[in-house]
Amino acid sequence: MEIYTIGFTKKTAEQFFGILRAAGIARVLDIRLNNSSQLAGFAKQVDLRFFLRELCNAEYIHEPLLAPTQEILDAYKKQKGAWSDYEISFRALMIERRIEEMIDRQIFAKPTALLCSEPTAERCHRRLVAEYLQERWGGVTIHHL
Repeated sequence: MEIYTIGFTKKTAEQFFGILRAAGIARVLDIRLNNSSQLAGFAKQVDLRFFLRELCNAEYIHEPLLAPTQEILDAYKKQKGAWSDYEISFRALMIERRIEEMIDRQIFAKPTALLCSEPTAERCHRRLVAEYLQERWGGVTIHHL
């Protein structure tokens, strides 16, 4: 099984949708807590669903089960917390939510990308989700686009 990840910030729409098309992504699984902010530009939920369908022939699904809580997000972003603390808190949340049981593996039967806003996966929860599923499910290859 392959899990792809992508962030939209610091990318133009042309770059973002071009990367998805080139990778053959058929579904985007939006794992952002807040996906309707004006700051999201072309990646606002209502627009993204349209653009993915029209430009990539891909489907859009929002999955808040894979998003951090507002408290975890605020502790890291607003209160300038340590990334290591964020990782610990978010991993504990994934364990508590039992995401490996709650997410159907079949969602990744076609090329699917976990979407978040961070430009790279290094300090983004999409990497943590992909690695957690890889650890729990086994047989998972991760591609950061």
